[in-house]
Amino acid sequence: MDHTKYTYPSRRSVTFARNGMVATSVPLAAHAGTEILRKGGNAADAAVATAAALTVLEPPSNSLGSDCFALLWMNGKLHGLNASGRAPRTLDAQTVRDLGHQQVPFRGWIPVMVPGAPAGWAEVIRKFGKLTLPEVLAPAIRYAREGYPVPVTTADLWQRTEQALRAAHGGPESCPPEFRGWYQVFAPSGHAPRAGELWRSEAMARTLERIAASGAADFYQGETARKLDAFSRATGGWLRAEDLADYRPAWVDPIHTEYRGCDVYEMPPNGHGITVLMALNILKGLTLGAEKESVETYHSMIESLKLAYADAKAFVADPAAMTARVETLLSPEYAARRRAVVRPDSACDPAPGDPYCGDTVYLCTADGEGNMVSFIQSHYKDFGSWVVEPETGVELQNRGANFSLDPASPNCLAPGKKAYHTIIPGFLCRDGKALGPFGVMGGFMQPQGHLQVLVNLLDYHMNPQQALDAPRWQWTGGKVIQMEPGVPQPLVDALRAMGHEIEVVSDVTLMGRGEIILRDEQGVLCGASEPRCDGTVSCF
Repeated sequence: MDHTKYTYPSRRSVTFARNGMVATSVPLAAHAGTEILRKGGNAADAAVATAAALTVLEPPSNSLGSDCFALLWMNGKLHGLNASGRAPRTLDAQTVRDLGHQQVPFRGWIPVMVPGAPAGWAEVIRKFGKLTLPEVLAPAIRYAREGYPVPVTTADLWQRTEQALRAAHGGPESCPPEFRGWYQVFAPSGHAPRAGELWRSEAMARTLERIAASGAADFYQGETARKLDAFSRATGGWLRAEDLADYRPAWVDPIHTEYRGCDVYEMPPNGHGITVLMALNILKGLTLGAEKESVETYHSMIESLKLAYADAKAFVADPAAMTARVETLLSPEYAARRRAVVRPDSACDPAPGDPYCGDTVYLCTADGEGNMVSFIQSHYKDFGSWVVEPETGVELQNRGANFSLDPASPNCLAPGKKAYHTIIPGFLCRDGKALGPFGVMGGFMQPQGHLQVLVNLLDYHMNPQQALDAPRWQWTGGKVIQMEPGVPQPLVDALRAMGHEIEVVSDVTLMGRGEIILRDEQGVLCGASEPRCDGTVSCF
């Protein structure tokens, strides 16, 4: 790995440090994490501080109503936390079909599930934190109360949502009551904030203070829970106080596969991190070119990913409802059978549905004691369901949009059930030792981003920044592949000749946003941040 080599256009180079590091998509959030490290916190404390700050600093992509997942290397062992929510107990697939829907809609109350993030924060601090939850959430509370100038990428996403909301439902005077809170909280001056414009939310500050003081119990059983219940009842929702009170995050065993001498770890279902591992299992028996930008490499990666996604869409669901065993899906025998489908000279169409991109935040942290955290948080699409309870500032996720309404599907909507989930943190180890966390956010782009970054790191030995800078592609269904303009035209032409339907796109938000931190044998941390957004690596 050459830390001085940068093949692709980039304004960034890798960042080195020893004592602590935080990488994420908004500079102020990264600085919130290092603030906590400097106060004596560890990587777990820093991760929660950064995640909480991001709900204030990047509300188009995550919120107090989010879910979160984490892979935590703490005290020499890797742990997995699933803080994804469940469907309300009063909502099922038949109810949604009776309302005239053929699939779960993205907006409004129907896709709203119990938010898991606040409980996830509290659980991480309870199990691994060195500081208290009030200490860790202090930066987020400060940003919410005092305000901050909105970053460029965040402002753009914020304004896109306002335009979409007004186009679909009109302004605050004419839109349905469940959407009026969005304008009150996120456009208090009459419009979404522009880049550099100050924005604050006293409602969010007070809610964060209650979460901090109660260990998140307030969100699920206290004042916040009562306000969410009352708002849901008043505006036609299904979420109830009982759903919130019953919620608990879960510690789970990460799943992994070996690739090029490293162990690649992902979260088990209901997340679709298994897609990455299945794709790697297929890919390691296929031909890659001597250079990354070769037709053999791109074709093998694309075909491996499509086959893995076909299986994930068919089988991933709430673990209690899955009909396929994780061990079977990750077995060498199954990978060999799937690999046999790949033709070296033409594209296949595994017909898994229509993957698409969403809104999420990813962060990773490391401390001077060897602890490292891969953390991802999301309310799914931009501003989630668009349902915002105005007195608390809680914008509710729309993760339930990933449920199926097909009774034969293991992912069919049912009361109290977890949905197929797109947010996935990643982690690399070698010989039982941590190399470090990595992630690429962006809905159904996430496994695709993981696969591409891993191939860059492990097959082509790119440094972390180069691995993030490299042009990306995204499969969007059938044989359609979206590609960034940086992919060489002769390669695009060769892939088209093989049957891939290539669309060159200039919107970089379609390709996800990633961060990486790796630790070497000397204990030196090497961090990289996504050039497609406002991200940064903060360290000391």
